[in-house]
Amino acid sequence: MKKITFLFLGLIVSTLSMAQNHEPLVVKQLPSVKLVDMNGKAVNTAELGFKGPVVISFWATWCSPCKRELNTIHELYPDWQEETGVNLVAVTIDDEKTKAQVPVYVDGKGWDYLVLMDPNGDFKRAMGVNNVPHTFLIDQKGNIVYSHNNYSPGDEEKLYDEIKKLGNK
Repeated sequence: MKKITFLFLGLIVSTLSMAQNHEPLVVKQLPSVKLVDMNGKAVNTAELGFKGPVVISFWATWCSPCKRELNTIHELYPDWQEETGVNLVAVTIDDEKTKAQVPVYVDGKGWDYLVLMDPNGDFKRAMGVNNVPHTFLIDQKGNIVYSHNNYSPGDEEKLYDEIKKLGNK
């Protein structure tokens, strides 16, 4: 009985090892999706035109953790920009019913971020975002180098550490 058990286990292990994918890790590039800014101007996500790293933060006006994260970063953002050259793009997933609240909220908070609207969820789907907040860090070559879902106080420091790893401006 022991021989049969070991033979069976050996067969399972060898089958699993052959089924594993041994391809090298592929770096994901920022997808090209057309969005609009708060003034209705079309913006292609793959052509943002920033020279340094870019943080893309998916959020919504109805999402309290999203607003906490972006308001916390807002306080730190001028120093982050000066030290690293980073730019932040806040992509709202508010739909047709709630998107009119976006400019009111953003202007009220005085955010200096580029705010883009994704009311149909095209960019959200292309980036594999299931829920918000979801934050990505993009390097100068357009590669997605960091991703974080949800928000807890202190997450902004982890994000800043990742930004610093990309080097100064």
